[in-house]
Amino acid sequence: MQTQTPDRYRLTFTHRRSGTGVVTDEVVVERTDTLGPGDNPVYCDSTGILRAEISPAGEVRMLASGGYQSPLFPSAEPLP
Repeated sequence: MQTQTPDRYRLTFTHRRSGTGVVTDEVVVERTDTLGPGDNPVYCDSTGILRAEISPAGEVRMLASGGYQSPLFPSAEPLP
């Protein structure tokens, strides 16, 4: 049985800000025609800046789209 690859994911980034506790940011990414280094689909946000390779198991590998980036590791949720 073949699993269908989702077209969109919601990525949730959780991080700490000094003195204000935990902050959560969410962004929706859509599948592109590109495959990442792990041979899984690459997804990107509407700006094309945020890029992520997402495996069928929901493992996320953030991909730098420019210099001096240190992408965080988000959780991924498939969207209908």
